[in-house]
Amino acid sequence: MKLGNILQKEKEREGGRCSKQQQPARHSSPPLITTGSALFKLAGPGFSSLLPQHLPSPSVINPSRNRLPPQLLSHHAGGSPEITYTMVKAVAVLSGSEGVKGTIFFTQEGDGPTAVTGSVSGLKEGLHGFHVHALGDTTNGCMSTGPHFNPAGHVHGAPEDEIRHAGDLGNVTAGGDGVATIKIEDCHIPLTGPNSIIGRAVVVHGDADDLGKGGHELSKSTGNAGARVACGIIGLQG
Repeated sequence: MKLGNILQKEKEREGGRCSKQQQPARHSSPPLITTGSALFKLAGPGFSSLLPQHLPSPSVINPSRNRLPPQLLSHHAGGSPEITYTMVKAVAVLSGSEGVKGTIFFTQEGDGPTAVTGSVSGLKEGLHGFHVHALGDTTNGCMSTGPHFNPAGHVHGAPEDEIRHAGDLGNVTAGGDGVATIKIEDCHIPLTGPNSIIGRAVVVHGDADDLGKGGHELSKSTGNAGARVACGIIGLQG
């Protein structure tokens, strides 16, 4: 895949939000609320009762009262309840054997897309594959972080493709100073639930990701993005 085509893909991606097809379902009546890995349905007058849709952890619900925890429920002057979404935050500190380093931040509010921000320094100028890998294991450096995070079992693709690895975040661009500034929103890398990326790893590669379209034998698995030059484990942030 030509460099110009890859750059065009990156431009199309900037500023975009997840499509309605990618977005998790929003609230209907009665509404749903997500807290950590538990999903609840509110029902009855004033949302006074709580019906668990998945098994909640003891820290999420007070079983003696069967009500929402106070930090998730506020009241207007008229007494009507208001659902308050909690912001989940995570961070990964990247390092590598070639002096590449960086810090990547992740934030997600409710069931919205995950925002990825930060910077990586020490890179050669140009495009670099940027992915979430399946394992939070750096015992053998970045090689032990496993393949791209891919719970659906798809082939590798571009971030905007319907068929892609969940961890396919495309490319980041390093300037002449070797620094890549990162600003991404993506619906496939949640911070809560069964497909959470917490405890997995972020990897920056030495070459451009061909987004699965380069025709190389590795295009459909890694994007032929080259060596893993830096990585870090994604951990929850207070």
